[in-house]
Amino acid sequence: MAIIVNIDIMLAKRKMRSKELAEKIGITQANLSVLKTGKAKGIRFETLESICEVLNCQPGDILEYTEE
Repeated sequence: MAIIVNIDIMLAKRKMRSKELAEKIGITQANLSVLKTGKAKGIRFETLESICEVLNCQPGDILEYTEE
């Protein structure tokens, strides 16, 4: 996939665990795992906004495009 999800990087920078992020944004740990591994086919803007708010970052810090 040409879209890379960098949630793990942002979690490490913020010294936060996946479980804590999932609780704060109101999704299950399983759904967050699907996002983190890049297996999700899409992400709701509401969810992306919540992630950015909690991690104090921009969408471009989380999503990255690379040519295959």
